Amino acid sequence: MKYTYARVSTRKQSRDGNGLEEQIAKLKAEGYDELIIEEFTGSTTKRPKLDALIQRLQHGDTLIVTKLDRFARTTAEGSSLISDLLKRGVAVHIINMGLIDNTPTGRLITNILLAFAEYERDMIIERTQAGKEIARSKDGFREGRPPIDQKRKDFAVDLILNQHKTYREVAELTGLSKSTLVRSVNSHRANLALQKKNLRKD
Repeated sequence: MKYTYARVSTRKQSRDGNGLEEQIAKLKAEGYDELIIEEFTGSTTKRPKLDALIQRLQHGDTLIVTKLDRFARTTAEGSSLISDLLKRGVAVHIINMGLIDNTPTGRLITNILLAFAEYERDMIIERTQAGKEIARSKDGFREGRPPIDQKRKDFAVDLILNQHKTYREVAELTGLSKSTLVRSVNSHRANLALQKKNLRKD
């Protein structure tokens, strides 16, 4: 079986040859038994249709995509996924790269991907270390995540308690995680209870 997979962040995405219509046209030119279309941003790990397809692939099947970034967020992830599929006897055809199967050419492409993946990891580590060294040289450096601005948390608490917004709505509005919002609300309520207790004592 030949399976094709097309992914877009939005249906309006058209830059860099990643538009849905352009992907489908290229995939049709290759011929396929089944086309799977998914609309999910590449920055998220949630790609349920792709995950389901990968589980279905069997020995002798071929997975076809237009570009590596259509089914992998990074070169490292792509090379890992391809290696796993090749072990299962599944060929991967990346249209702008070629057919990756258990042949000398396929193994060469896989090795190139692995080399790029290693280079990508090394560059990320190098940039991270360089950034930390620069940050450490500055006054007021603090290891770990920067603290969340209290005014931002107070605003979020007000939205939840006084304007009756849901945690989900406030998370989208402020960019704070639900766990941060829950802690902030609980802390605010605890402070109010403590203040009331102190007033009664007075």
